[in-house]
Order: sequence, then C-alpha cells, then structure tokens
Amino acid sequence: MTNTLCRFAAGGLAIPPTTAWYLSDLGEFRGKQELYTRQSPQRLKALREHAMIESAVSSNRIEGVLVEPSRVRDVLVAQRPQFRDRDEEEVRGYRDALELIHCESSTLLLSDDTVCRLHALTRGQIWDAGKYKEKDGDIIERYPDGRERIRFRTVPARQTPVAMEGLLADWQACLDERWLPPLIALAAFNLDFLCIHPFRDGNGRVSRLLWLLQSYQLGFEVGRYISFERLIEQNKERYYETLEQSSQGWHEGKNDPWPYVNFVLSIMKAAYRDFVERVGAVSAPRGAKTEQVLTAIAGFTGEFTVTRIEQTCPGVSRDMVRRILQAQQSAGAVECHGRGPAARWRKKESG
Repeated sequence: MTNTLCRFAAGGLAIPPTTAWYLSDLGEFRGKQELYTRQSPQRLKALREHAMIESAVSSNRIEGVLVEPSRVRDVLVAQRPQFRDRDEEEVRGYRDALELIHCESSTLLLSDDTVCRLHALTRGQIWDAGKYKEKDGDIIERYPDGRERIRFRTVPARQTPVAMEGLLADWQACLDERWLPPLIALAAFNLDFLCIHPFRDGNGRVSRLLWLLQSYQLGFEVGRYISFERLIEQNKERYYETLEQSSQGWHEGKNDPWPYVNFVLSIMKAAYRDFVERVGAVSAPRGAKTEQVLTAIAGFTGEFTVTRIEQTCPGVSRDMVRRILQAQQSAGAVECHGRGPAARWRKKESG
C-alpha cells in the first residue's frame, strides 16, 4: 500500500517555501503558547467551553448533521440530555469524543482501538459504530440536477484493516525516525486517512478528531481554545478543493500532498491568530524572563556566551541578558573572560 507518509520516508518530496513559512510561523506561536495560556483563567475557561460547542456543531454541520440552534445548549451542556433525533445524538457524541481528547490526550495511544473508539462515540447507537467498513464505498459527488460523479475511489473494504495498520505504524515510525517535520506528518496522515476512508460513514468527523489529538500530542494546544472545526467550516470550499487536488493519483503514489498540507497548516495558524486576538495583548509575569535566563545559566556546563543564552531563551532581549549576567557577576555567581561579543562566561564554583 502506497501512501503519502511512505513517500516522505522514501524522500523526493521537497518542502516548498510556503509550507516552510507556515512551519516557521507555527513554531513561533508554539513558543509563545505557554505565555498566553497563563493569562486570565476565567477567560481561558470561557474559550474552552465555547470551542467545545463550536467544534461539535461545526464538524457535524460540515457533514449535514444539524441541531436546531435553540437546542444546542440542551444537547451539548446538559449532564443527561434527552435526544429528539439521531442528529442530536451524534452531535453530543462528538462533544464526548472531544472531552476524551481534551482530558486524555497525553495517554491516548494513536491505535486502531482509539480510531474505532472515536468513531463509535460520534456515531451513537448505529449498527456499525466503531467498525471498519464491510463494503466498498467510493466518494460520490451529487449535483442538484441529479448527476453524479465519483470524486475518489477509496481503499476496498477487504484492504482497509491492513491499510490502517500501515498508516498508524508509519505515523509512529515517522515520529521516531524524524523523516520530516511532525506537523507535515500530521497533515499527511490526515490526507491518507481520508483517502483510505476506513468507515462506511463518519470519516470526516473522525479525521478532525485525530487532527486535534495529534496536534495536542505534538505540543500544539490551541485547539483547546479555538475550534479547528469552525475554521474548517468557514473555509469548507477550500477544504474540499485541496482534498480533491491532493488525493488525485494517491493510489499510484503520484499525488501532490502540498495543497492539503498547506490547508491544514493554514487552519492551525488561523487558530493561533484568533487565540491571540481573543486573549488580548499579554505580557510575561514580572520576573518570568529573568527566571528563564537564570534557569538557562544553571543548565550550562563549562563556558557559555550571550548568544547561547539568547538561543536558549527566545524572546529575551540581549540587553536584558547582559543586565542579568552583570547582576550575577556582582553577586559572585558567574565570571567573565574577555570583552565584547567574544566574551565567555562561566559559573563560579561554590565553596
């Protein structure tokens, strides 16, 4: 079975500049993430609760599963909701799947069991909830005039368990062996999952839950506060357009993954920008940067330079690093050899 992650392992897929820019921006956002998540606990709690509702509603609405606006809070917030129809049950199930990911992402292994568990939660009491498809099913686009076209031929049912086993193994191997940046691996995994199309129905919803789970496990926490699903729904045409572009030639190992990879990264970047805007302008707690520099100095062995401290403490200015070093020198904690940019610093031995 050829898939996008396998092709990255074999090499030959150079990262385009646009993708590299997205990775750089997301790395910068991730570096500032802790600073923002320390602010205003009440505001963050409100963002989490709102994102949970938006995600459950939007992810299902993308697939045509709807809940009346007046019923949303009863379905998603009540401890023991009374469902009026199957759509309400599925939207609540998605919310329960989100809760599972929010609470257990650090221990939830990405496995067949987890994939099927997420599907079962989102599909309620339907007969094949949590089970891979038993019959072949292509992705068909239907037009208002009654015409149909096959948009994509999915992996046959009999090959689906093996395809999923391979995809999950490739994901773990990619993380272990560092074939490519993890965020690109996340997007490639998402593309491959949708091309395999392992379930009779509900594949889109499970793909978005896996996207969220993997982003948490890679250290990108913005999905707790800003709904990826809302942003995807707002860009639904682009979502389907890039998915179709990147799935062409997938079975032959000749597809172009970059349109869909860039879409995934653009959604994550938009989520971080939205998060920063909603939290508002924040600054580090008093003394936080000083503590960051002192921790870096404590971890050095032998000589170190101002430049090395800057690299270890992004966001701390050179002037501040020098002031802290001078204060530490006056306190007898460090000593300096040389002058100017070439100066070398060393911790003094105690006693």
